[in-house]
Amino acid sequence: MLKHRHLLSSIAAAAVLLAATAGALGGGLRAMTVAATNGTLATTAGCGKAPTLTSGTRTIQSGGQNRSYILRIPDGYDRNRPYRLIFGFHWLNGSASSVASAGYYGLAPLSNNSTIFVAPQGIDAGWANTNGRDLTLFDDISRQVENDLCVDTTQRFALGWSYGGAMSYAVACARPTVIRAVTVLSGANLSGCNGGTQPVAYFGIHGLYDSVLNISMGRSLRDTFVRNNGCTAQNPREPSRGSLTHITTSYSGCRPGYPVQWAAFDGDHTPSPVDGSSSPNDARTWTSGEIWRFFTQFPSTTPPPTTAPPTTPPPTTAPPTTAPPTTPPPTGGPGTCTATYRTVNSWPGGFQGEVVVANDSTTTVDGWTVRLTLAGGQAISSLWNGTHTATTGDVTVRNAAYNGTLGANASTTFGFTATGNGATAPGNITCTSP
Repeated sequence: MLKHRHLLSSIAAAAVLLAATAGALGGGLRAMTVAATNGTLATTAGCGKAPTLTSGTRTIQSGGQNRSYILRIPDGYDRNRPYRLIFGFHWLNGSASSVASAGYYGLAPLSNNSTIFVAPQGIDAGWANTNGRDLTLFDDISRQVENDLCVDTTQRFALGWSYGGAMSYAVACARPTVIRAVTVLSGANLSGCNGGTQPVAYFGIHGLYDSVLNISMGRSLRDTFVRNNGCTAQNPREPSRGSLTHITTSYSGCRPGYPVQWAAFDGDHTPSPVDGSSSPNDARTWTSGEIWRFFTQFPSTTPPPTTAPPTTPPPTTAPPTTAPPTTPPPTGGPGTCTATYRTVNSWPGGFQGEVVVANDSTTTVDGWTVRLTLAGGQAISSLWNGTHTATTGDVTVRNAAYNGTLGANASTTFGFTATGNGATAPGNITCTSP
């Protein structure tokens, strides 16, 4: 069971220091390098391999430091079955061991061996994320796990309480194309928010009279993703003081696949509130069940889009397989599209790219195909919001099922990570449409 090994008064004092430390967040974050996404279910390089990782405490080199995490692999692990992956971040002065012994915030008992769990260990028992070091750890652990185990890349999640909630929020901000959804219990912006403009499914839980991290801090985090997810702004109902109850609200108007939930409870700074009681209890809390339902609502089908899926049906015919045009297509006009590339991020040995596919005409485009040529030494590692053929040289990317129909003057985006030097942008970029 989750052990609260620190007094609220000591947390409150430390929280002031943490808020100051959060300002040290810097750049230099590395994008994820994962297996290629080909088809409707994205799986990792570890699928089909005999695993070398085992459950227990693992060490890893990350950012030039020795770091550690606790791994829990499902009983009866099947190398050919893609599993859900959940990161559980500990609280201030907590530990990976505390999270693991608590069943990863009570989710492990509910998972029925359907999920791989990871509990990373923070430096100084916290998540200051100085210069992005803890996001780098998230990336490195993900890479190590996914290169060895079979993970469904459309089913990655993170959660945490207090400082762990702050770190989960940081992951949602900085890795929106990697993480499917997060839950933040009694969190605040202590670990930074690098990016924070793209949608991620979000569940916030907070106590009405939190004496460590005021509920207004949790509302602020929530509202970031209310905006990003296109939800209708509202002031959700919250329980009255002394009611010893909680109220969970699902926001309306959110983009398909990007819900926002908010649960306020009549209580203080705890991850384990119990309705009808002022005493937290890990075994009786309602939070585990609600978090599990929130995470498991997402189907394992396609990679999560970074832009809103269209409301019109996808094309009923396959994209064309004809050769690319020898000259770029015109801008505008019936049935035309344009493709514009930019480098989002780069790091030694790799980079992240993004292509905006736009319909600049006055008529609807039904299906699109982008062709581009990667420079020598470049190879796509993962791609989202589209399906691609080839990973080097001449690459063809066709629309996913949800973003092929573009109305007049509408656009969509697909992205990818690749190995190699990102200083040279892909060439010969064209866009065609039936």
